Amino acid sequence: MRKKLSLAATGAVALFALTACGGDTPGDEENVNADGNTIIEIGAVPVPHAQILEYVDENLAADAGIDLEIKEFDDYQTPNIALDEGSIDVNYYQHLPWLEDQMATKGYEFEHGAGVHIEPYAAFSKHDSVEDIPDGGVVAITNDPANQIRGLRLLEEAGLVQDIDDETTALSITDEQNPKGLEFEENQPEVLVQISGDPKVDLAILNGNYLLQAGMKTADALLLEDVSADNQYANFLVWRAGESTEAIEALEEIMQSDEVKQYIKDSWPDGDVTATDAE
Repeated sequence: MRKKLSLAATGAVALFALTACGGDTPGDEENVNADGNTIIEIGAVPVPHAQILEYVDENLAADAGIDLEIKEFDDYQTPNIALDEGSIDVNYYQHLPWLEDQMATKGYEFEHGAGVHIEPYAAFSKHDSVEDIPDGGVVAITNDPANQIRGLRLLEEAGLVQDIDDETTALSITDEQNPKGLEFEENQPEVLVQISGDPKVDLAILNGNYLLQAGMKTADALLLEDVSADNQYANFLVWRAGESTEAIEALEEIMQSDEVKQYIKDSWPDGDVTATDAE
């Protein structure tokens, strides 16, 4: 049977690795359930990733000969630590720029599947319009490089900053790029939702999964990322390099299926989550 765990801190991974049955290569005899289906231990953040996986596990997995054990994580670092240490077989929560940065800075050796869905980046404000954001206004922005540039480009599209390039950061942005003198306050992405309502914050740029988890809607955002074109921020399955198996390939096929695309469309009809190649 599927089980869900919530691991909120990286320190929990070490304890989990000692106590759980994870880390077996999918397909090993001891990693097969009572029905003979191969168990895949997969890490994900709660919304929308774990929710999508729950649908897969309850409706599609058994017919493909697999059984998902979904382990929920509340941050962006722990799922890759768990995958690298072998306490899960796959994770589902990240996009290509984040994965590439993680592999470059942490030395991970991972492979990934095709994009499954995109959560548009969104900026929320106490102001009713972009024009109301004052000179010197406070912008709360993520401290991770892979997503920070995404936030800066969202601001550029709105005309709040200009001439943003791939090397621009909230700390290095020049006066010429930042003519309104916006003040950037960096924080962890999971914390930004909590401070988005702070009266001193004029604009808070939030990751899609955290705003959904907080019960927020992109329809209420002042700025919203365009995901209609090919988007490098599509989220996908990730596994250890060279350790793809028939079970993982079966899961990858399911995640690209019309059934999953339709489930995403039905569950988030307003575009809070968009399936890749969705019509």
